[in-house]
Amino acid sequence: MLLSRPLRLGLAAGFFSLLLGGCDDAAQQSANLGPVPFQNGEECHVCGMVISNFAGPKGEAVAPGAVHKFCSTAELLGWWLQPENQHSGARLYVHDMARSDWNHPDDRHLIDATSAFYVVGVKRPGAMGATLASFSERADAERMANDEGGRVLRFSEIDQSVLQGVSGDHQHH
Repeated sequence: MLLSRPLRLGLAAGFFSLLLGGCDDAAQQSANLGPVPFQNGEECHVCGMVISNFAGPKGEAVAPGAVHKFCSTAELLGWWLQPENQHSGARLYVHDMARSDWNHPDDRHLIDATSAFYVVGVKRPGAMGATLASFSERADAERMANDEGGRVLRFSEIDQSVLQGVSGDHQHH
């Protein structure tokens, strides 16, 4: 069946509109990847524990069509280090503990996990035993490390060996 030139042009225009609409949807989804407040009763994506039952900074991965929440920064980072998760298009968030109470982290202060500073070796309680304290500013992280012991690391410096050292025997508190 042959189509007239005007009909072909109309179909082509419609097709390109659909393609461009898809681009708008992708841009819209990308724009909606901001942090999502934690709700009472939500469970950790990795271990299934109720997140609000534990002290310390939490983490979340917000991807197009999915939000994964974690009971600790260590759980988020351990999940992220799995290669298949790094291709999810997720944005990662953690609490800024300079602006939050350790026992009740403030969701108004969720920050980009990839630009955060982490204090490893803090003895404060977390969901999976010791955790990594997260901060938006290096000075705040260094202050905690100096006051309570520990060392400051960037996101890119955290690997499985760091997390294994943090979790120790993986006791639940």
